[in-house]
Amino acid sequence: MEKITDQYVWKALKEGDLNAFSVLFESYYPQLHNYGLKICKNVALTEDTLQDFFLYIYEHRQNLSDIDNIAPYLFTSYKRFLIKVLKKNEKLVQTDFSAENFVDIQFSAEEIITKHETEIFKNKKLNKLLNNLPKRQKEAIYLKYYSGLKASEIANIMDINYQSVVNTLHKAMKNLKEEISILKLFK
Repeated sequence: MEKITDQYVWKALKEGDLNAFSVLFESYYPQLHNYGLKICKNVALTEDTLQDFFLYIYEHRQNLSDIDNIAPYLFTSYKRFLIKVLKKNEKLVQTDFSAENFVDIQFSAEEIITKHETEIFKNKKLNKLLNNLPKRQKEAIYLKYYSGLKASEIANIMDINYQSVVNTLHKAMKNLKEEISILKLFK
């Protein structure tokens, strides 16, 4: 069976095809749910906003632009949608407006699970190191390594240029490597 392309699903959605909407929802709900939890840390709010977000997409489908890749569009749009709701609910207080587009993602030990007890110890240390990274670096790491997005897609989601994403990921990995070597964590 042939894999349905993003362009085909998007075009069918824009034309009101409920099957295309169902494919979109089922394909991206789990990833967006995990991302939403990273942003707001509230299961009920994440689920409510995600349902509202998909409903909004369907209701406004005729106004959607043509896109080649759905994932970056959905991550970017959902992040904005969720942050707008959080601000409206006064649950997210922004004092630094330059950092408004960055969310403080927290990594959990479960996301880094391994089989051996010694590696669990290393993962707890790695978890702590990841959570000590600056917000921007944590979000880039999450989108790259936990959501499997490309740097160009991350640039769109974080509303920064491609080179900034590459630099941010490089700095994050450099910081992690330095801390790991100091702790002799993986030796």
